[in-house]
Amino acid sequence: MKQSIKAVYEMTQQKRVLILGGTGDAVELAGKIAEIPEVEVINSLAGRTQQPIVPSENTRIGGFGGIAGLTAYLREQQIDWLIDATHPFAAQISLNAAAAATAVNIPHLMLIRSAWNPVAGDDWIEVESNAAAAAVLPGLAQRIFLTIGRQELAAFAHLKIWFLMRMIDPPLPDTTVPPGKLLLARGPFSLENERSLLQQYEIGAIVSKNSGGTATYAKIIAARELGIPVVMVQRPPLPPGEKVADVETALSWLRDRISK
Repeated sequence: MKQSIKAVYEMTQQKRVLILGGTGDAVELAGKIAEIPEVEVINSLAGRTQQPIVPSENTRIGGFGGIAGLTAYLREQQIDWLIDATHPFAAQISLNAAAAATAVNIPHLMLIRSAWNPVAGDDWIEVESNAAAAAVLPGLAQRIFLTIGRQELAAFAHLKIWFLMRMIDPPLPDTTVPPGKLLLARGPFSLENERSLLQQYEIGAIVSKNSGGTATYAKIIAARELGIPVVMVQRPPLPPGEKVADVETALSWLRDRISK
């Protein structure tokens, strides 16, 4: 019995996976999925950085317009799988992704790198938010290394403290910026660089998000070596769903679904 044209089309049509990116893991994962012949990978970046690392030509930049917009995109583009590989602090897009994937009934995975954990020699003050971090700084040190990105600077602007503020892009013109010095740089950073930076600017404490990964962990090691306290902002809660911590496990998850 001859197969219908529709049946043949469905057998030969590539499946589509949408990766919500913005991390090094997302770039690595996109490259590996691109090597799978039967899968087309579409990358999506929020557009928060001025010169993002674009994994491939098949990349869209910009928001979707909330849950409704992402749901519509998944339907229009006939996405088969959704992988959320955004930054651990991109809480809203992760919530939107989980809701949209449920709405269109497609498999959804969160690729979230493991958080850092304190080890012997670390002096961490763990807080739940940037506002809480700002509250503990008075009396802790007068020269602070602030490594939370450009969007959260206003939470520290009222403090009479000098800040060394490192970020990828400069703050937007209407941003209230704390007193101090802006340092524009993109990781990864070496231990030698971080140790030198802390010593050069006579840093007395660090404020950091618990981003995990290796690209910016050297500052934590340098702080440990120099006996500098770290105010560590903890991650926001994630929506329920399947989660993995590394690219290879995410790739295995996808391959399992391709074979079904």
